[in-house]
Amino acid sequence: MANKTFFRFAIVTAALAVFLGLLFSWKYFQIRQQQAELARDSPPAAVEAVRVGTEKLEESLAAIGSFRAINGVYVANEIAGIVEAIVFSSGQPVAADEILLQLNADTDRAALETLKAEERLATQQHQRLADLIKKKVVSQADFDAAVANLDAAKARVLEQQAKLEKKTIRAPFAGLAGLRLVDEGQFLEVGTNIVQVVMSDPIYVDFTLAERELPKVKAGNKVEIRVAAFPGEIFAGVVEALNTSFSTQSRTIQVRAIVPNPKRRLQAGMFAEITLFSGAAGDVLTVPRTAISYNTYGDFVYVIRLQAGKRIVERRQVTTGAVHDGRVVITKGLNGSESVVKAGLLRLRSGQSVKVKEIAADAGATAPGVSN
Repeated sequence: MANKTFFRFAIVTAALAVFLGLLFSWKYFQIRQQQAELARDSPPAAVEAVRVGTEKLEESLAAIGSFRAINGVYVANEIAGIVEAIVFSSGQPVAADEILLQLNADTDRAALETLKAEERLATQQHQRLADLIKKKVVSQADFDAAVANLDAAKARVLEQQAKLEKKTIRAPFAGLAGLRLVDEGQFLEVGTNIVQVVMSDPIYVDFTLAERELPKVKAGNKVEIRVAAFPGEIFAGVVEALNTSFSTQSRTIQVRAIVPNPKRRLQAGMFAEITLFSGAAGDVLTVPRTAISYNTYGDFVYVIRLQAGKRIVERRQVTTGAVHDGRVVITKGLNGSESVVKAGLLRLRSGQSVKVKEIAADAGATAPGVSN
């Protein structure tokens, strides 16, 4: 009985070994086939190539900064009072000296009428004494007192008129009214913020430059500004002034440019990327914007070169500069004798063979040895 059991066990073990051997052989065959497929040369990818161009452009500097309104204040009351009427609406343009808010002024108007009555009485007294002093009926001292009383009465009227006018809150300059911060019927203490009024056309953009860049910047230099809110758009301006001294902590100087803003799309506090042109022209290397792959870890291009008689692409990291008419300045990583892939970078990998297609006349020229 034991012999039969051992015999059955041996048969099962042998069958299992044969099965596993066949399975491993099949997997090994599949792996070898896959390796053979990978070892074969993939067909060259069809790409467009463009030669690295040389252009004469103004030297430029890159900086970051923030927008600042030409004028921007919180309008507040100089005299305490109860809000009687709010004339403006949040977000609307306002003209210089336009009425924004009216405080209740009934008491002030009544006080003004009282003081005007006192002024009229002082005027009559002055006129009577002026006639009498000519006849030497009154003393010079009485006449002088009448003159002083009249002057004081006029001054009190002017003072009360000024107080009354301060119950009417006006825009200090033409601009855009922000959010209303008070309500009708509210009692306002002296100095309560009512609304922010901002003059933003034109608008300032402030940024800083390192000490070594000082010789390259002066008032009148052109600037180009980009903002995240309007991608792809460029806002032009000019440098208005430089600060009078450097920061002792960062050794940088603050620069202010002025930018037209007729539609008020640029707002105070927005982040700005600035390109400042020094006015000095020089030769720079450029490639089409489509040839650049922008990456968190650095920008790169695919350079076309010959290897063992085949054209292959090499991924190369570059340092980019300003953008002009669809072409990007390359400050580091390329030379003028090389060619790069113009478009279709996502389907490429470093070391891949390529076939260069024809290039449009306005897209640049292929480098020697990389045409079809």
